[in-house]
Amino acid sequence: MCGPCFCRQLGGELPPPAVVDTSDTHTHLIYWIHSDDGVISPFHSADYREAFGLFDRVGDNKVAYNQIADIMRALGQNPTNKEVTKILGNPSADDMANKRVEFEGFLPMLQTIINSPNKAGYEDYVEGLRVFDKEGNGTVMGAELRIVLSTLGEKMTEAEIDSLMAGQEDENGCVNYEAFVKHIMSV
Repeated sequence: MCGPCFCRQLGGELPPPAVVDTSDTHTHLIYWIHSDDGVISPFHSADYREAFGLFDRVGDNKVAYNQIADIMRALGQNPTNKEVTKILGNPSADDMANKRVEFEGFLPMLQTIINSPNKAGYEDYVEGLRVFDKEGNGTVMGAELRIVLSTLGEKMTEAEIDSLMAGQEDENGCVNYEAFVKHIMSV
C-alpha cells in the first residue's frame, strides 16, 4: 500500500483508469470500480498483480490468453468464456494457447468484466434452477441438469459437466440446487 494515496486527494473528480503517479518513488495503477450501491471506490493493482503473477508459468510477467478467464475468476469475477473471447478480440484456438498478455494489458480487460452490467448473483442462479424443482423440495434431477448444461446458453462439454457435477448428486440422482450454486460460485 502507498502512504498518502492519490485516491484520497481527488475530491469529487474521478479520472478514467490510468497510471497515476502517487509519489516520486513509485507509480500505481488505479481503477475506479462502480459498486451496486453507486459508491465508487479505488482498487490498487497490487493485489491484482499478485494474483496475475501466480498464473505466470514462464516467468516473463505475462500469461497466456487461455488463462485470462481463470485469473478473473480467481479475482472473484464470473465471466463467461464468450465474454473473455470477445474482450480478447475473438482469437483463434492457436492464439488462445500461444499469445500472451502483460499485466498492464490485463487490467483493462478485468475492468470491463467488473463494470459489465447484467451480473447474475447467487439468488439469480437459484431462481433459475427452481424452475426445474417439480416437487418443491430444493432439488432437481441430475440428468435434467446435465441436459440443461449441455444444451442451453454457453454449452458445456460432457467432461466439463462431469467435473462440475462430481459429488453433487445424491443416491436418487437428485442435486440440491442451492448447494450446487454455492459449489459453482466457489469453483
